[in-house]
Amino acid sequence: MLKKSLAVLCLCLAPVAAQAMPAVGDMVGTNPEEATAALAKAGCTVKEFEAEDGKIEAKCTDAENKLWEVYIDPKSGKVTNVKNED
Repeated sequence: MLKKSLAVLCLCLAPVAAQAMPAVGDMVGTNPEEATAALAKAGCTVKEFEAEDGKIEAKCTDAENKLWEVYIDPKSGKVTNVKNED
């Protein structure tokens, strides 16, 4: 019974995991090509990059076409903040 319950739970959560956005601390890279690929893998389609307050800001959309701003440390390539812009 426990195995069936776990299997059902995993199947229910799979679509949620597939649409997960990048999280603070995720490594996405220090150049646009690496960051674009890593963010796409995390469910975030990059529209543009810009510099803001010493960070790289990636403006992107998720699977539901919501606008997000993902801030990346240019030295380490780690995500430092994620904000929804809707």
